[in-house]
Amino acid sequence: MKHMLQIYCKNNNIYKDFPIGSSLLEIYSGFDLHLPYPVVSAKVNNRSEGLNFRVYNNKDVEFLDVRDPSGMRTYVRTLCFILYKATKELFPNGKLYVEHPVSKGYFCNLRIGRPIELEDVQHIKKRMQEIIAENIPFHRTECHTTEAVRIFTEQGMNDKVRLLESTGSLYTYYYTLGDTIDYYYGNLLPSTGFITLFDLVKYYDGLLLRIPNKQNPNVLEEVVKQEKMLDVFKEHLRWNHIMGLSNVGDFNLACQDGHATDLINVAEALQEKKIAQIADDIFQRNENGNKVRLVLISGPSSSGKTTFSKRLSIQLMTNGLHPYPIAMDNYFVNREDTPRDEKGDYDYESIYALDLKKFEEDMKALLQGEEVELPTFNFTTGKREYRGDKLRIDEHTILILEGIHALNPELTKQIPADRKYQIYVSALTTISLDDHNWIPTTDNRLIRRIIRDYNYRGYSAQETISRWGSVRAGEDKWIFPYQENADVMFNSALLFELAVLRCHVEPLLNTVPRNCPEYAEAYRLLKFIKYFTPVQDKELPPTSLLREFLGGSSFKY
Repeated sequence: MKHMLQIYCKNNNIYKDFPIGSSLLEIYSGFDLHLPYPVVSAKVNNRSEGLNFRVYNNKDVEFLDVRDPSGMRTYVRTLCFILYKATKELFPNGKLYVEHPVSKGYFCNLRIGRPIELEDVQHIKKRMQEIIAENIPFHRTECHTTEAVRIFTEQGMNDKVRLLESTGSLYTYYYTLGDTIDYYYGNLLPSTGFITLFDLVKYYDGLLLRIPNKQNPNVLEEVVKQEKMLDVFKEHLRWNHIMGLSNVGDFNLACQDGHATDLINVAEALQEKKIAQIADDIFQRNENGNKVRLVLISGPSSSGKTTFSKRLSIQLMTNGLHPYPIAMDNYFVNREDTPRDEKGDYDYESIYALDLKKFEEDMKALLQGEEVELPTFNFTTGKREYRGDKLRIDEHTILILEGIHALNPELTKQIPADRKYQIYVSALTTISLDDHNWIPTTDNRLIRRIIRDYNYRGYSAQETISRWGSVRAGEDKWIFPYQENADVMFNSALLFELAVLRCHVEPLLNTVPRNCPEYAEAYRLLKFIKYFTPVQDKELPPTSLLREFLGGSSFKY
């Protein structure tokens, strides 16, 4: 008789016995669950696993669909492999790069020796649909890293060879889809037939892979025009190219050859040069008759807005301007007037948590040359106070406003456009693990935030991870819809930063208990950060943007 094991299903709170070695897919069928959307992966004892994963001991299992970030990652990875197989068959000498998330999809660069035509895109999409209709299974093979390196070398996939050789793992795995081989740093769906919805469209000089909507997976995410965002990514890919690095394997090898200091110095210098160009642009506009008086800086959590605004202020001073920072928090409405969210808690993220009328009155008065007494918000009493902090500006003064709502038209709708200069700051990670594995920009910011929360706010990694979902929901609502309003976008991500952050975040992630829901994310980030050769932060200048999170900055926060 086959031995049995007990599974506890978190979706319906039921225990059930299954034969040892059952796959998650078999277990899913056994529980006869009726989830609103197709299941794509599962958490087993708080670790994400693919549906082909086999169980040999008693476990807690929670099945996920694409509304869960982990499920969506599994879905998108699988889609990328199908795209790669289709392009490899149609353009055997071509090269596919899955570069970055943009316009609510994934921008892919396909190099075939000539510009991509609409007809090419239609052929690729048709072939992808055929591969999905054939319902071909994905196979995962675990082997000695030397064997995987040999296989990828034969395939000419040097990006994967460099990544695997530089990470120092004894064993690794690869995936096959029919006769196509690839590597993905996470689970895939069991077979191509599990893909129910996608689209592939021509997008500027590349392709846009469209994916299901997070809230309603029965429809695709709408394509949002993000030309400025795309331009920033391209600019940084050019910078990486200048340094001779196109992926993490290249970076690791450069560090192992003793070039880490050079990479840090060049990346920091490129960033400073960009800040100087922005300051010069503001100065030029003033010289040309546009009296810019308000610099509005917005961006999502942990994008380094504060350090950016301080460094921009220095560059503005070199142009003979007088930057004056105004804290948006001081314009909070009194606590009892703060709007509430759907749970009935105070919603400090809402733009209506700010006294918009008072803020605009003060800004207009300042721009007209009047003296204004600026408020201070007392966070202990939850009330606005006036402490005699008076301000009058002259023609050389530039008011610096930094906050999540800075690009929302509602904030400054009474102020003429030529008096404002809007900047969007975010950590847009431009280095990829390899040609088909991008680094989500949100991972970069979450790692920064885990370190900062621990260093300055006394929060554990578990607490930061548990809050991250609501932080992201606030960004989707209040920040991302307005990012293209910016006059300029600034990428605060540094080429080397994940190698530096690894040394700081690993011990924090290791403290997350295995029996809590946040463990799944901590485990995933730990696995991911290990791809980077660690670099010590002693080489970082005191003005580096990363100092905002790590400490040791020459700026006061």
